[in-house]
Amino acid sequence: MRKRALLLAATLTTGLLTALPVTTATAAPSKPADDFNGDGYRDYAEYSNGAAYEFPGGAVKVTFGTANGPGTKVQYVSQNSAGVPGADETGDEFGEVRTAADFNADGYGDLAVAAMREGVAGRAEQGTVTVLWGSRTGLSGGTNIPARANTSYARMGSDLAAGDFNGDGKKDLAVVADGKAYVHRGPISRSGVAGSVTTLDKNGVLFTTTALVSGNVTGDNKTDLVVIGDVIGDNYIDSEAWFIKGGSTLAPGRTLRLERVNGAGEAERGGDGVIADFNKDGKGDIAIGTPLFSKSRGEVSIWYGAAAGPAKSARFTQNTAGIADTAETYDSFGDSIAAGDINGDGRQDLAISSTGETLGGEPYAGGVHVLYGRDGGLTATGSQWLARSTPGIPGDVASGDHFGLKVRLRDGNRDGKADLHVYSFSGSLRLPGSASGIRTAGVTPVTEGLVDGMLQ
Repeated sequence: MRKRALLLAATLTTGLLTALPVTTATAAPSKPADDFNGDGYRDYAEYSNGAAYEFPGGAVKVTFGTANGPGTKVQYVSQNSAGVPGADETGDEFGEVRTAADFNADGYGDLAVAAMREGVAGRAEQGTVTVLWGSRTGLSGGTNIPARANTSYARMGSDLAAGDFNGDGKKDLAVVADGKAYVHRGPISRSGVAGSVTTLDKNGVLFTTTALVSGNVTGDNKTDLVVIGDVIGDNYIDSEAWFIKGGSTLAPGRTLRLERVNGAGEAERGGDGVIADFNKDGKGDIAIGTPLFSKSRGEVSIWYGAAAGPAKSARFTQNTAGIADTAETYDSFGDSIAAGDINGDGRQDLAISSTGETLGGEPYAGGVHVLYGRDGGLTATGSQWLARSTPGIPGDVASGDHFGLKVRLRDGNRDGKADLHVYSFSGSLRLPGSASGIRTAGVTPVTEGLVDGMLQ
């Protein structure tokens, strides 16, 4: 995308938050958030309907990690599993949205999953959120999070984010329900949620929350939250990112406009994001992909972390100098993004998919851009473009391949360098990281499910 990065000022917006007091405590250190069996290796939790579609309501397929990446041991968990509330019902989409954290501080990663389309007490698609508990043998049993919107089509759990938002040592859970964000304070245990609930809602505007991103933006010991959503005006739609600073009382901060569309337009425009330290200053930077930007040409916004909250921002498109190709309608630059340290220099790098890219006359062939972190932040200088047309990448350029439909960066073999995993309809791939960047030598196939199962 881009030939030019633009620095934009963020506008200051505040909102209304309501919460009860929260007590403090210190939790024991935990293993990786997605290490469900406590063996020290990250596991893979993907959405599945089962090998033979035996879970029509959805399930989580866990592939347990090893020292060399994914192993052969797998586990399926559905609403028919022992100790998991509910029942497997067609169309519930149990497990389609997931986030991991050690909610009960027992040293095993737990998995919060949504069944967005589950009916409750006759209310269609009210949705439920369940925490599945980690154990020595993997995920075992579950506990429901209390409903926040008792109404049809609330789709509770349409997005989830975890972190210690108040810095008390207990993991908290942020949930989207009926277009609002709710933060459930820990402790969260098998017996339920003991802490208070904070509602995040803006004053004076119709703001509909569509996505959540959590991470440490200010460099303190508290997790911060970015709430992505739409502001619907009389004759426009704004997609925005709203920063919420972690603390004993969550503090609403600046808002970064991602895009304004005049007239009627498609909602849920803001896309999704990650928080990672691209400039190695000890503060997380916010990256948000907006694939619907400018008639689906797409854009990625970077909002750099600072002690008082994010301030400086930059924009990348396929028209930015140093980024391959040109921004075209339906390229969908930013459709999927992922962060990781590819070259081992201590700075996080960013993979950006352009799933609608036309190559060799083949529409929606797709490709992936990689931008590298520097002391001054992400730069397009030295960026990489990877597609089926790149020498060393197996497979032919094909219409509808959508190379990069999902991208993930993960150091599965612990060599200190993140590998790029690319989901594609013609076969998903792992491209190894190295001191010089992503290599196209040594590319290996991976299953689509394993890419889906890599939690950010």
